[in-house]
Order: sequence, then C-alpha cells, then structure tokens
Amino acid sequence: MPALHMTRVAVGCADYPALEARIANFAQDGEIRFSTRFRPKRADELVGGKLHFIVKHTLVARVEILRFDDRSDGRVDIVCVADLERVHPQPKRAHQGWRYLADADAPKGVDDQSGVGALPPELYRELAELMLI
Repeated sequence: MPALHMTRVAVGCADYPALEARIANFAQDGEIRFSTRFRPKRADELVGGKLHFIVKHTLVARVEILRFDDRSDGRVDIVCVADLERVHPQPKRAHQGWRYLADADAPKGVDDQSGVGALPPELYRELAELMLI
C-alpha cells in the first residue's frame, strides 16, 4: 500500500449515508471523478493510495485513487474506484481543497464482521474517546 493518501471535505454531505448516496449517484463504469484545479505535485505517490472524506470534522470513509486525468478546461480529475469503504472515524479539521495524509496517520478500515461499522459516526467517536472501542 502506498505511504501517501489525500483528504477532502465532502461538501454538502451531512453524514455517511449521504456521502454513500452521492458516490453511487455519480459513479460511472465503477469509477468516480473528483475535480480539482491543480495536479498534486506528489501525484505519482498517490496512485493506489486512498482519498479520505471528511464529514462534520471527522474522517468517515475512503475510496482508492486510480489515476489523475487532465481535462480540456485545465482542471484535473482525481479518478477513483466508486467503492466507498468506511473507516474508523477520526477527528479531522475541515479545509479547502485536498491535503496529503501519511499512511501512519490514516484511519484503518472498519471490520464489518464486528458490527462496529454500523454505528453512527458520532456514537463511534464518543465510544472511541472513552476508549471503549
């Protein structure tokens, strides 16, 4: 797994189900594109990494980055797999655009067999702060 990922605010998404619906709505042929003004300087390191989404100041989900495509209008598309994966919610301040995220700082995926992934992010965060999960 690459040692570099990205974070991005899921603008307009109130919760994980809203983000999940948006990804499903905009997916085409198993891929989804996110537009940005500039190609990341470390784009080669990001391919194969994950794009993590921030919802209400919390990292809640991620998708795999496949490639970066230049557009005719000068912008760049971040092309990702349209398969949203929940992660252990982790506090993260909102920001504009995207930011790099080192592998050591990235949240781990949620184990669906434990049932933890079904918890609402707010409840999960409270339980994690109390060190119960």
